[in-house]
Amino acid sequence: MTPPLELRRLFYADLPGVIAIERRAFPTPWSLAMFVLELSKPSGVCLAALRGGRLVGYLICARYDRVWHLMNVAVDDRRLREGIATAMIERLFELADGPGEQYTLEVRTSNSGAIEMYEGFGFRSAGRKRAYYHDNREDALIMWRTAPQRAPAGGGS
Repeated sequence: MTPPLELRRLFYADLPGVIAIERRAFPTPWSLAMFVLELSKPSGVCLAALRGGRLVGYLICARYDRVWHLMNVAVDDRRLREGIATAMIERLFELADGPGEQYTLEVRTSNSGAIEMYEGFGFRSAGRKRAYYHDNREDALIMWRTAPQRAPAGGGS
């Protein structure tokens, strides 16, 4: 039986595991300093996903003015398609969503699985950043999501 997924705040002590996943997940991985910088920002949401006490994924989302920027979502390559990324994004929205909150992200145009997942959360394409990724000059798809407004009180039929 698969142990349940635990979601919690990402800690500095998690960074060795984060770096190991990051290096397997991305052709141009973030540096340790980049993760330390994001963890030091009080306005961001940084999540760890653990299964059986072992780090299996992480999410980094930063707040800039009135927009959330989903900067990094990664799952251990041995744990793909287990709903880990979905669970982390759901938790992000539980923590950060409010009426009209806005989110943005960039994703490789070739990453159809991630694009489909983001669309399932209400993200929509808003253009491209040409040659955004340094390793192969691939374009990034820019996606945006606006959290739903609350229904007016007492307005039923």
